[in-house]
Amino acid sequence: MLTSKYIVLVLMSLFSVGVWAQKAERDFIRRGNRFFNDSVFVDAEVNYRKALEVNPKSTISMYNLGNTLFQQKKSKEAMEQYVSASKIEKDKDKLASIYHNMGVIFQSDKDYAKAVDAYKMSLRNNPKDDETRYNLALAQKMLKDQQQNQDQNQDQNKDDQQKQQDKKDQEQKQNDQNKNQQQPPKPEKKDNQMSKENAEQLLNSVMQDEKDIQDKLKKQKVIQGGRLEKDW
Repeated sequence: MLTSKYIVLVLMSLFSVGVWAQKAERDFIRRGNRFFNDSVFVDAEVNYRKALEVNPKSTISMYNLGNTLFQQKKSKEAMEQYVSASKIEKDKDKLASIYHNMGVIFQSDKDYAKAVDAYKMSLRNNPKDDETRYNLALAQKMLKDQQQNQDQNQDQNKDDQQKQQDKKDQEQKQNDQNKNQQQPPKPEKKDNQMSKENAEQLLNSVMQDEKDIQDKLKKQKVIQGGRLEKDW
């Protein structure tokens, strides 16, 4: 069994480690804050990350690191820090600040629907925050304008598509007309056009008349060629 003296030494050692860790965390956060206030965001980020290495559940370090990343235009990474902090933090005022900053990122990315939700969450934790209330009203107006613009764009797209279809139909109609004009005209059938049988009968009649005429001419030649005397 462990002696009571050994247990006391272990507890003192753990307490000393815990105290050192808390002090180290605070020191890194303070340094990070100084760099942040001086707008030296890269160095601020380094110190906040060191604070998180000492205490991975430090919501203060997460929140401050998120702010630093946002200042460096790393919105996606900043959002990850805010989300992580929101899952751990219990203090309502701090939660209000976290959701407020999440709303700012969504709004800067023009994701107004999510911005509205984030601002509402912030106000649930701190209903007296006028700045968040103003941001909420602005995000709601921008969301409404965005939806109206989307509806107008959809209507415009439909009109454009209809115009394109009408143009295609007109071009197709014109092409069909051009093809019809290029084709040779079909012979028109006359109402008085004779049938094949009538044509044959007419041809036979003409040939018979021609034969009769030839016969008459032959007879006339015979008569003129004879010795008949003419009357005086």
